[in-house]
Amino acid sequence: MNRQPGLFETPGPPKRRAATGDVLPASQSPLLKAPDLPSEIRLGTSSWFFPGWRGLVYEGVYPQTTLSRKGLEAYAQIPMLRTVSLDRTFYAAISAVEYARYANQVPDDFRFVVKAPALVCDSVMRDEAGRGKVPNPHFLDAAIATREFVVPCIEGLKDKAGPLVFQVSPLQRGLVAEAVSLIERLAAFFAALPTELGKFRPLYALELRNAELLTPRLMRTLAAAGVRYCVGLHDRMPEVERQAVALRALDADVPGPLVVRWNLHRGFLYQAARQRYEPFDRLVDEDGETRRILARMAADAFKAKQKVWITANNKAEGSAPLSLLKLADEIAQELA
Repeated sequence: MNRQPGLFETPGPPKRRAATGDVLPASQSPLLKAPDLPSEIRLGTSSWFFPGWRGLVYEGVYPQTTLSRKGLEAYAQIPMLRTVSLDRTFYAAISAVEYARYANQVPDDFRFVVKAPALVCDSVMRDEAGRGKVPNPHFLDAAIATREFVVPCIEGLKDKAGPLVFQVSPLQRGLVAEAVSLIERLAAFFAALPTELGKFRPLYALELRNAELLTPRLMRTLAAAGVRYCVGLHDRMPEVERQAVALRALDADVPGPLVVRWNLHRGFLYQAARQRYEPFDRLVDEDGETRRILARMAADAFKAKQKVWITANNKAEGSAPLSLLKLADEIAQELA
């Protein structure tokens, strides 16, 4: 199936002379053989600065620091990679100027999936080891979320902003036990976020780390608020089959955009997967079942005239770009 005419119909990344310190896209990447998916279906990775992607995304070997600063432009020249997850924003808010710097490195048709800062998504304040110490007074504070995240994000990225994902970190047992109250608090939080900023309408999505909250009540709340449920594949959450069922409950009346973050291989812990898969240059543990379900979900959303964002992490199968290449093939088969 052909995409609409645009920047992504070229057979490969454009040739240009490398300046000193430049990062160039891989000219013989297997990703260049990916099927030409519709423009409404966007595939991308979680971050872009991995030296192990030599030959897949980048032409040569570069230090991670160089890729972090200069690799995004090369990444965005690979036609299959039409979105990326901005994960650094989870750890600290960034300015509109910094968002604009990212936007200026990518084509007009590129879109970012952006994570909201832990400042408003984590119920506790954590130390450097990740241990929760004291309650976070800014948890689900809509005024801070608007000022520190939504406004600078939209001002900087403008129409290159895709889903704004609020990944709620693992919650304390007491909060989970009061699920009804927490869901009401989430409803109030999203209701207080801006629905329009100039000509732009932010698309908000909620990602969980507590499976107990994945209930019909939550889905009804999100539907009423116009917020998407982000399918987050992680060791703390149910497998994709169960999350797909929950998503159908959300879309019982009107289908909505599909937002997926394929973070982690089934049955693995994050650090164990990282140690097993580095340097992320090949598929180690393929998860064909998850891939097939995601392909079907993407095709169904497209047929319902909805947009699709799927980002993959290296910890899903070993190499995010190669995971997406196989996923793109399966999506094309579903559409055919």
